[in-house]
Amino acid sequence: MKLHLATEEGKKLVDKVGLVYQLNIAPKKLGVGEEIFVVDLKEGRVSKGPYEGKPDATFSFKDDDFLAVASGKMNPQMAFIRGAMKIKGSLSAAQKFTPDIFPKPSKL
Repeated sequence: MKLHLATEEGKKLVDKVGLVYQLNIAPKKLGVGEEIFVVDLKEGRVSKGPYEGKPDATFSFKDDDFLAVASGKMNPQMAFIRGAMKIKGSLSAAQKFTPDIFPKPSKL
C-alpha cells in the first residue's frame, strides 16, 4: 500500500478521497490480538498503530475478511451487512472505502 500511494495513481487517490481510515485487523476473532493500521489518504501515508487523532472511519475485520475486501473478492457493503466488517465514525467516509483504494494484486 505504501508503494501504491507513491505512484501517480496513488497520488490521484489522495487528491480524490482525502480521508483517514484506521483498520483494525484480527487473526481469528474481532477485537482479539488485532493489528492496527492507518491509511492516511490526506497525507498519502500508511502506518502501523492507532491514529494520533480521530480517523474519519475505523473498520474492524478478521484478516480473511480484510483480504477478501482488499482484493475485491468481497464487496465492502456486503461485508458490513454480513457482519464481517464493523464500522465506527462517518458513514459517508466509510462509503468511499472501496476496493479501488487498494493496489491491484500482482500476478506471480
